[in-house]
Amino acid sequence: MRDSAEFTRSASRFTDRITADGGDGWPVEAGRYRLVVSRACPWASRSLVVRRLLGLEEALSLAVADPVQDERSWRFTLDPDDRDPVLGIRFLSEAYRARDEEYEGGVSVPAVVDVPSGRVVSNDYQRITLDLSTEWRSLHREGAPDLYPEALRDEIDERMEGIYQDVNNGVYKAGFAKSQEAYDAAYARLFARLDQVSEHLAGQRYLVGDTITEADVRLFTTLVRFDAVYHGHFKCNRNKLTEDRVLWAYARDLFQTPGFGDTVDFDHIKRHYYVVHEDINPTRIVPRGPDLRGWRAPHHREELGGRPFGDGTPPPPPPPAEVVQPL
Repeated sequence: MRDSAEFTRSASRFTDRITADGGDGWPVEAGRYRLVVSRACPWASRSLVVRRLLGLEEALSLAVADPVQDERSWRFTLDPDDRDPVLGIRFLSEAYRARDEEYEGGVSVPAVVDVPSGRVVSNDYQRITLDLSTEWRSLHREGAPDLYPEALRDEIDERMEGIYQDVNNGVYKAGFAKSQEAYDAAYARLFARLDQVSEHLAGQRYLVGDTITEADVRLFTTLVRFDAVYHGHFKCNRNKLTEDRVLWAYARDLFQTPGFGDTVDFDHIKRHYYVVHEDINPTRIVPRGPDLRGWRAPHHREELGGRPFGDGTPPPPPPPAEVVQPL
């Protein structure tokens, strides 16, 4: 099985920091690094959303891997000559081995690659987005939101930890469970947490405070995949997202917010999960559904107040080369 799942992830963690002062890590420098993602992967999708919201498209270039991996993992078969045009490589594993010639572990996204050396700098998906928000401030667009405000960090971290354990990673624990007991436990924790989050969001527009924060980004990337893959493919089937009035409206609100839905590619998502996970779906048949038109339906969450970008502004449309086919 080849996948970017945290529950099954075998890649070594490369956790070098890219900081404003360099320090013991790498210096923030416009144009020096390339962000490698798969639009199928929820962990990588966090960095896609944050990069868009902060307006870092020109400062941090983007490489999008094919959603269907082979035995060599993430590959650049969406590009001419099956090669990333900036890094000049066919497989992300080449950037891992440029850092460690003896590397034999798994290859995960997102990955930040130093363009001059071709080496992976970091694949620490938990840290990458926080660093983009805090260390890369000098390169943010005018009007960029503060996704990790200092005054709210303790509450944001607490929310994110529970959601990570039971929801972000919980769907994988259920989907890849090897026993009924493990599946039952993951299933119970997943829906208990979703019920708790739904109750919390019934009275406020966003998870923490009255603006979008990193916590919303991390919850969104799981919710947007829920009905398309987790409900059926991972057996997380107590109910669909569309059957929870609050969470469905919340997810639509974010999806319709510039920087969120315009990074989502449902074709990539479905083909990755249903084709790559041969042990779960040996036929590799990709389902036609669900009907995606509801993502554009009115959500009425604005009635709860809140200011999506705080004192900032929405990001402009994505660069032409990064436009995803609309629903």
